[in-house]
Amino acid sequence: MHSLEIINPGPLSLIQDLGRFGATQHGLTQGGPIDLHAYCWGNYFLGNDMSCPQIEITLGQASFKAHNNLLCALTGAKLNAQIDGQPLSLWQSFILKKNQLLTLDYPTHGLRSYLAVKNGFKAPKIFNSVATVIRDNIGTFALKQGDMLSCSPFLDSIQAKSTAYQHLIPPRFLPQYTKKINLRVIESYQEKQFIAEDKHTLYHYPYQVSPFCDRMGCRLTGPVINSHQINLISEPIANGAIQIPPNGQPIILLNDRQTLGGYPKIGCIAKIDLPQLAQAKPDTEIHFIKGNLQKLQQEWLRFVRFFNLPF
Repeated sequence: MHSLEIINPGPLSLIQDLGRFGATQHGLTQGGPIDLHAYCWGNYFLGNDMSCPQIEITLGQASFKAHNNLLCALTGAKLNAQIDGQPLSLWQSFILKKNQLLTLDYPTHGLRSYLAVKNGFKAPKIFNSVATVIRDNIGTFALKQGDMLSCSPFLDSIQAKSTAYQHLIPPRFLPQYTKKINLRVIESYQEKQFIAEDKHTLYHYPYQVSPFCDRMGCRLTGPVINSHQINLISEPIANGAIQIPPNGQPIILLNDRQTLGGYPKIGCIAKIDLPQLAQAKPDTEIHFIKGNLQKLQQEWLRFVRFFNLPF
């Protein structure tokens, strides 16, 4: 049943579930939500399985019309959201009634928003995932005006008249998207190939997010880290890997990264910190901190267990 119409997709709106895993031997990367924190809270508010697909909306400026009553949640970037012109609070569940229009402005803080519906959006799976990766030509591709999405209508008329369906995030878990962020680094085996001076540069000088960023990677500008004398054979690349190309400007690789690469990698951003980077606008100041592996593993395990993630 078609229940949500795309009136305006904004700059980029994609269907994403947790991602496509176990297909790298076919050259297919994981895809999935760049901001896993915001995505997981959306499904949590609705009592969904964490794999339920959502719409990832980059830079807002989008609008959607309901063709049935829908139980929804909106998380991620701070922006002005309205239902038929009336303000809507973020980071909570809400009902979008039949024929109502949900509109999102340009975000004032952050980049990406996540629209979730009860039981998720319906889309065909490819290699056990509906995740959209445009560079691989896989998934539902970028949503466009007039697209109709299938999802479960909200049929509980009694609950629709009450506030029993409403769930919101505890204040301590509400993220703050700032112009300066700290990212903890788990150093890789290749860090031994970088001289001490270059590692000192990474940890003691700020970098800025470049305008040339996408779901594949976040390019940074700042002090040069020398890597031109490091020769490597191409190897698999992890999400969050800090790759140093010949120009010495770090690139943090993200969900839609290539599956193999030969540029040296000084380390990897901790998974628990990647949602901050997902919401970083150009010129955001980045500070790298050497992470404690054991503490980071504990933080990640708490996150995975809280949301009952399958990895």
